[in-house]
Amino acid sequence: MTTDACVDAVGVAETTEAYYDSTEADSFYAAIWGGEDIHIGIYESPDEAVATASARTVERMADALPALGADARVLDLGAGYGGAGRALASRFGCRVDCLNLSEVQNERNRVLTRAAGLEDRVRVVHASFESIPGPEHAYDVVWSQDAMLHSGARARVLSEVARVLVPGGHFVFTDPMQTDDCPADVLQPVLDRIHLDSLASPGFYRKHLDALGFSELGYEDLTRHLREHYASVGRQLASRRDEMVRRCGPDYVTRMLEGLQHWVDAADRGHLSWGIFRFRKHG
Repeated sequence: MTTDACVDAVGVAETTEAYYDSTEADSFYAAIWGGEDIHIGIYESPDEAVATASARTVERMADALPALGADARVLDLGAGYGGAGRALASRFGCRVDCLNLSEVQNERNRVLTRAAGLEDRVRVVHASFESIPGPEHAYDVVWSQDAMLHSGARARVLSEVARVLVPGGHFVFTDPMQTDDCPADVLQPVLDRIHLDSLASPGFYRKHLDALGFSELGYEDLTRHLREHYASVGRQLASRRDEMVRRCGPDYVTRMLEGLQHWVDAADRGHLSWGIFRFRKHG
């Protein structure tokens, strides 16, 4: 990566941190996007609650993990409000580090974790996944949900995942992606919202993780749920518009509704991919 690219990546991280630390964003994601889980859900019906669908994604991903004991160490990259970390700690008894760039989200995570009585199992870490604190081989599992799209240095993130995973460790993640054959420029309305010039693709993750010594264990293509999720969040926001205008301001709500529709449009045109990836680091 060139020096200019490094500067750009730092700028993207700073922009992302400032956005998610804002009162407007925190109010929106806590109220509309599922509360504890602020990632894409798996829907059984279009009118299902966002929070219910989001929790189902966590359960589906957890089902794909090997059996984890109380000594297992899990790192959640871009943990948001920590719903996945608490779910994993409750289900397996494992220890989870929730690494996240937004201190506003981290504080909500700490409050929710204390309320769940899981402080001894879940630790909140304020840091960037482009430079994960800690030594090599610190974790048995690295987990991430819809966070890596916000990085301007995704290859660096994957290198960090490889560094901190034990040999034989598992990497399970989701990320909103562009298709491998996505035409140039068609995603610009989406990209403008996240201040990046591209999304990753399935081929990007396969290529880079293969080079880092990972074997792909499986990919469950769930792209239709990405479309349903952004549409569902948009409907929820529209139905509570007056309330959210009071909490977030009219400009934020208008921009968010427009941004959500850009994701729906891109999915309808067949330019997006989303699903659960599972990789294992060579022993």
